[in-house]
Amino acid sequence: MANVVIVGTQWGDEGKGKVVDLLTGYADCIVRFQGGNNAGHTLVVEGKQYIFHLIPSGILYEDKRCFIGNGVVVDPAVLLQEMDELAAAGLPVTPERLMLSRTAHCIMPYHKSLDKGSEAALAKGKKIGTTGRGIGPCYGDKILRKGIRLGDLLDPAFFRERLVDNVAEKNKLLTELGLPTHDVDAIYDEFQRYAERLAPFLGNVSVALDEARKAGRHILFEGAQGTQLDIDHGTYPFVTSSNTVAGNACTGSGFGPSHIDCVIGIVKAYTTRVGEGPFPTELFDEIGDRIQKKGGEFGATTGRKRRCGWLDMVVVNEAVRLNGINGLAITKLDVLSGLDRLRIATAYEHEGVTHTAMPWNARMTGQVTPCYEEAEGWSEELGEARHFDDLPPKAKAYIRRLEELAGAPAYVVSVGPDREKTILLRNPFESA
Repeated sequence: MANVVIVGTQWGDEGKGKVVDLLTGYADCIVRFQGGNNAGHTLVVEGKQYIFHLIPSGILYEDKRCFIGNGVVVDPAVLLQEMDELAAAGLPVTPERLMLSRTAHCIMPYHKSLDKGSEAALAKGKKIGTTGRGIGPCYGDKILRKGIRLGDLLDPAFFRERLVDNVAEKNKLLTELGLPTHDVDAIYDEFQRYAERLAPFLGNVSVALDEARKAGRHILFEGAQGTQLDIDHGTYPFVTSSNTVAGNACTGSGFGPSHIDCVIGIVKAYTTRVGEGPFPTELFDEIGDRIQKKGGEFGATTGRKRRCGWLDMVVVNEAVRLNGINGLAITKLDVLSGLDRLRIATAYEHEGVTHTAMPWNARMTGQVTPCYEEAEGWSEELGEARHFDDLPPKAKAYIRRLEELAGAPAYVVSVGPDREKTILLRNPFESA
């Protein structure tokens, strides 16, 4: 029995979905513990692409049980759409395969209106780059103790009471922004329909996970976004609205921290970022364009073009420390094939001072100059490699240097988008 947490070490989009899919083969339970449908995991299985926004990607395995924990904010319409799409693809989602926490908060229509309206009202240069899915306002209501939880939908009188108060408050804000307001009855009727479909899936995720642990089941906790998007530890305010670090696997699912055995950090072999915010190693030349095109760097949720840059070990080492990472999963190594020289940022310079940890201030992070070391590139394509020794020497040297700088060993190396294009060096469920 082992319990493993997977987190992103950069600004998200590191390829967590593929690594989760790989390790799900060894797990019994897969848990999503934070974020909402502002995140996306893209998987390619037997040439077919699947994109998940809320449901854990482990749902592709019919013998696994998936959970959405209390730390996730859920848009019922999006969740039901995902369920319907999976059913149409021959993968019906049943209560035996998916449990939703009764205490997960609902994204309401007014959350999405406020999200888009508030972002639109910000001056150029101060925009956060929100996806407009209502995630931030929903988490805001949660913290302000005004939120509506999935379980509340099953108590119509209580749900309506909270809805009336929320709509009255939110309509005032929307009116000030010059935006359309919302109707209580319309929202009530819409969410009662959602409640009918979702009721069989609602349960106590904390109790279910503890029962699974006591029964000796392997549990995999699936993070969304990346460490530098953490609301406390990321490049604030250009962050998401939840804690993306490994510690929140426990808070966001009701699982005791002493039961976590291993944390795997996903590291893209270069660095990307979508949306606004500082990005010290960003490339604005033909190499950046080449990486973007070859890597297919477009957001799974928004379709936005991702900014691309060299591997930043200041960012990665921040994640190693914050998450207590035991091992690395290195993704998209194949994208770097064909480059003669590679660069790795090992520190930052700012006004004559060298920084080996992330600056606390986003303005300062945007002003730093990366300190690079160079590595030799390789010309060989990597897609056929299935063992570490199949890789060309310079690609192996790049991995070894990454391990050395991070102080953590590689567990997984991904050399292509398909499920089989993966080298498993060490199985965390066997070595935890």
